[in-house]
Amino acid sequence: MVFLRGVIIWIVIMFAESLHGVARVILLEPRVGDFKARQIGVFTGAAVILIVTALSVRWIRAKSVSQLLGVGLLWLALTLGFEIGIGRFVAGYSWERIASDYNILEGGLLPIGLLVLTLAPVSAAKARDAI
Repeated sequence: MVFLRGVIIWIVIMFAESLHGVARVILLEPRVGDFKARQIGVFTGAAVILIVTALSVRWIRAKSVSQLLGVGLLWLALTLGFEIGIGRFVAGYSWERIASDYNILEGGLLPIGLLVLTLAPVSAAKARDAI
């Protein structure tokens, strides 16, 4: 049941992140360019993830840090599949364009966002005294 609830919250996070992405493209990208907007978006997106997780972590009803970490790892796997699948097969991005978000040495900051996503259930539970 914990992981099913985790999937439901992940869907909420993806919906919120999709809205966040649309806002980033409309409001930020024209001012700072695509790549810089994606870099900034990692940090604002991390805030979205943490807020949704903090509001929902008790509902997940995890009983241990290992369950919460399992939910975070589930979110990581689902997100990688979602991001790569949507980017490559729906938006038609090249593999180079997709990889640019993951290359920290060249300014891609998505691994930071993915780390926040993975650790969000544990962090939120500790912050809210839910475990």
